[in-house]
Amino acid sequence: MTFTRKDFAAAARVIRERTSLEPRIGLVLGSGLGHLADTLVDADVVPYRDIPGWPQSTVEGHRGELVLGMLEGQPVVVQRGRAHFYEGYTPQQVTFPVRVMRELGVTTLILTNAAGGLNPDFHVGDVMLINDHINFVGMAGNNPLMGPNDPELGQRFIGMSQTYDRKLRQEAHRAASEAGITLREGVYVCLSGPTFETPAEVRMLRMLGGDAVGMSTVHEVLVARHGGMRVLAFSGITNLAIDRLDAGADANHEEVLEAGRLIVPRLEAILRGVLRNMAE
Repeated sequence: MTFTRKDFAAAARVIRERTSLEPRIGLVLGSGLGHLADTLVDADVVPYRDIPGWPQSTVEGHRGELVLGMLEGQPVVVQRGRAHFYEGYTPQQVTFPVRVMRELGVTTLILTNAAGGLNPDFHVGDVMLINDHINFVGMAGNNPLMGPNDPELGQRFIGMSQTYDRKLRQEAHRAASEAGITLREGVYVCLSGPTFETPAEVRMLRMLGGDAVGMSTVHEVLVARHGGMRVLAFSGITNLAIDRLDAGADANHEEVLEAGRLIVPRLEAILRGVLRNMAE
């Protein structure tokens, strides 16, 4: 499915009818991380089902609503739950919300996800700042920027060597330090899902330099950069990837949601610190 600027404008128009806020920062909250949206001041809530073209999330832990309000003095729009490629959506549908955020005036996008830890030094509950990614889904020909390019939305070809904004990453480390939180940093590997990785795949991804692995985020990052947005992204390490056969355990979505309860206060403290620092 191919969208045009008219589609994004139509969705933005519906959202503007529900709020007077003019957001400048967009937040995308992954599995089990939607609590942060409850803390917004003077919040307006728009269910995804009311927004034309907006993909509906079918995954537990994704509420399916857009929340607009103030957070640490910043006007933000929070995507509480996202759509995924593995749900049967095209990359263009998955990234439709990012295009709409840009239409609303968002210039900075902050993304979070639940991810498996590949780095053997990581622990469940860690927060990892993403500094680069490996896009297996895109390499397989599923890139949201494929198809006709609208120059009003962005350039045909975009460089990816400075994808994750350096200054924002510095602010994230500053915020984590101020909150007394250990902030990991590393490379996020994007796979299609919905299956978790086999032990052989885990060993391969480590050899390639991956530190965490998940099933989201990178499509949205590509479209945000295409639209000229600054990008900051985090992975909450919800499980440790299993690298040997017959380990006696297996990854599952329930542990992802459970670990999210441990990660949320840490990630919330870091995000709040980043927003405060940006306001300064």
